Amino acid sequence: MTQRHRPAFALVAAALALLAAGSSQAQYKVVGPDGKVTYTDREPVATSGKVTTLGARAAASAAEATLPAELRQAATRYPVTLYVSTGACEPCDAARLLLRQRGIPHAERLVASGEDVDAMQKITGGRDAPSLTIGAQALRGLSSESWNSYLDSAGYPRESRLPSSYQFPPATPLTEKRPAPRTADEAASAAPAAPPPAPAPGGIKF
Repeated sequence: MTQRHRPAFALVAAALALLAAGSSQAQYKVVGPDGKVTYTDREPVATSGKVTTLGARAAASAAEATLPAELRQAATRYPVTLYVSTGACEPCDAARLLLRQRGIPHAERLVASGEDVDAMQKITGGRDAPSLTIGAQALRGLSSESWNSYLDSAGYPRESRLPSSYQFPPATPLTEKRPAPRTADEAASAAPAAPPPAPAPGGIKF
C-alpha cells in the first residue's frame, strides 16, 4: 500500500468500525402481553405484544420494502438521515442533491426552532446544517468526499439503484410542535361556567 493511499484507507476502516457499532442500537420497542418493555435492533417475529419502530427506522421502513435487495440491506443496517435548516441554505441544497443523485434513500429532518437545534446537537454532537447520520455515525457539515466514503463503507451503491417509481419522503420537523401554553386570561375564559346553585327546600333561591 502506498503512503498516499493510507489516509483514505484509515478513514474507511474507521467508518466501518463506527458503523458496525451503530447496528447494535435499539430500533424496535416491544411491549409484551404482560406489560414488559424490551428494545431490540432485530425486527421482532410474530408476537402478541405491541411493536413500535423507533427513530429513523420508522421513517425508512415503509420505503425500504420497495428497494432492490442490494440497497435494502444497506438501508436496513445503516439508515441515513439528513438534517437541514428551513431558511436559504446552499450547502443544504447541495447535500440533498448529493444523496438524491447517488440514489440514497433517506429521511430529511427540518431544523427550525431552538428545540430542533438542541435535538440535533444531541443526535449529531453539533449545531451545523447540513448534517448527516449513517447508522450511528454523525457527519457535521457537507463534505462530498467524506460523505461518499462513509456511504461506500456502509455498503451503499456508488450509482443509483432506486426504482424509477421511488418517491423520496417529504421533509418533516425534527421535533414535535407543541401548543404554546395558555395565558391566565385564556385559561380563565376557557374554564367551564360555574353551575347555578341548587334550589333550597321549598324551591326558594338565596
